[in-house]
Amino acid sequence: MANDKVYIKNRPATFQYAIDDKLTAGIVLTGSEIKSVREGKVSFNDSYCFFHKGELWIKSLHIAEYVNAGYAGHDPTRERKLLLNKRELRKWEQKLKSKGYTIVPLALFTTDKGIAKLEIGLGKGKKLHDKRETIKQRDADRDLKRYLK
Repeated sequence: MANDKVYIKNRPATFQYAIDDKLTAGIVLTGSEIKSVREGKVSFNDSYCFFHKGELWIKSLHIAEYVNAGYAGHDPTRERKLLLNKRELRKWEQKLKSKGYTIVPLALFTTDKGIAKLEIGLGKGKKLHDKRETIKQRDADRDLKRYLK
């Protein structure tokens, strides 16, 4: 069961934000939550990270309830603590105080040992013209790949 790797990507994040820096953080989960993650029942809709008392937390990450959990279920949208070094936390907290930065979850995956990790990115929100430029670049890359085949 630990060999079944899961990789769930937050696709709108890279479209709506210009990501400057990335980190991989551990995430504190309950037993029923990790089982739902292994089934791939995770949604990133409107999720974001914030600092509280020097610790990094993720809010609005929806992990569906595990069907066979019984009485030991969990709240699907509870706030979950992220695990990082103090040095990394301090560095990102300083950058977050800069104008316009936010911490966005980019992907949730499991390691070879079955441990859940969250890839987070420090980014600034894109303006409408930046989003249009991203769409143009994506279309140009797609056309180039078609031409080369």
